[in-house]
Amino acid sequence: MNPPPPPAAPQWVQALLSGLAALGGASGLAAIAAVVIQRGKFKADAADTLTDAALTLVQPLRTRVSELEHEALAAREELATMRVQVQQLQAAVRTLRRTLDRWRTAVMAPDATLRRVRATVTESTDQLNDL
Repeated sequence: MNPPPPPAAPQWVQALLSGLAALGGASGLAAIAAVVIQRGKFKADAADTLTDAALTLVQPLRTRVSELEHEALAAREELATMRVQVQQLQAAVRTLRRTLDRWRTAVMAPDATLRRVRATVTESTDQLNDL
């Protein structure tokens, strides 16, 4: 029991459907071809967009890095100056401490006299002025 065959469509309907199918297929192929062809353009546009975005982000960072490098250089120079000053101050403190020790020794000596203490202070003061 086979079902009866479907009625045959008129010839002009078949031709019309074939023509529409061919046009639809051609349109689809044309659309696919257009997408494939423009794919490279899409990639180039995306790369341009990403490049522009990166440049707008990178330029302020470059400027800030440059500023920080200048600040670091200035800080290093100031640090070097401060180290020299600290060394000079440490030397002055050592000298003054030795002077103070001499004066203390002169004052605390069992045979200390006012004349000897004054001579020691005068001698030390002259040595300090020579520095």
